Amino acid sequence: MKTGRRQKNPLVRIFKGCLIFLICFIILFPFLWMILVSLRNRVDILTPGKIFAPISFINYQTVIKENQIFAYFKNSVIVAFFTTVISLLLGSVAAYGFARYNWKKREDRAFWILSQRFLPAMAVVIPYFLMGALFKLLDTQLLLVICYTTFNMPFTIWMMRGFIEDLPIELEEAAFVDGCTRFQTLRKIVLPLVLPGMVATAIFCMINSWNEFVFANFLTSINAKTVPTSVMMYLSISGVKWGEMAATGVMAVLPVLFFAISVQKYMIRGLTFGSVKG
Repeated sequence: MKTGRRQKNPLVRIFKGCLIFLICFIILFPFLWMILVSLRNRVDILTPGKIFAPISFINYQTVIKENQIFAYFKNSVIVAFFTTVISLLLGSVAAYGFARYNWKKREDRAFWILSQRFLPAMAVVIPYFLMGALFKLLDTQLLLVICYTTFNMPFTIWMMRGFIEDLPIELEEAAFVDGCTRFQTLRKIVLPLVLPGMVATAIFCMINSWNEFVFANFLTSINAKTVPTSVMMYLSISGVKWGEMAATGVMAVLPVLFFAISVQKYMIRGLTFGSVKG
């Protein structure tokens, strides 16, 4: 008797399971190795072939005592927060213009905006450095917010444009009939309906701002230094302090990891927003 669903070969399931485990292990291995190194003392780290060693938290104690790690965390939080808010506000308005207004060469201009995201950070960091020096903004949180917003804006516009275009335009036309202006329609009708998409976009902007390294490394020195750049403090001509560097890396990754896990359902809801239409 034939069943509605073809029975899978157990060997195929085992092979797929092993393949998935291998891929996950390869992806997670660098992070797991960083955790392992951070929990060793300097002697065990530099001993060749020594895989198993006693757990030690000396590297974390050194980072907390000798490094201004909490000040760097504060800078990262402030810069990421304001970058996300500004990018989302300006990007949503620009996305609405691209989604609802039709003008000459609209798609060309939209692609030009997206192409700004293609540029590597190293290609524009020197002009930003010169402008920051000219306006006396070097080593300030404001300069980082400007740089991060510039790079997050194209991503925000394209994400939000897709969410807005998924909305039926009849909703806005009904609002116009009721006497709403374009801005009132955007504020009262469009933005509340695309809120899941805004949340997903904000999450990506926040993570991109937190993890950014090049701008923060070249444009800051002490006052506005962020967490990812603090690992460079353990690299000198006398050698590399691998334990402290690994501990700093773990402390920088964990907040983003916990944040991504906690908002995972909102991110999935936002990315699937408008994918099913009745």
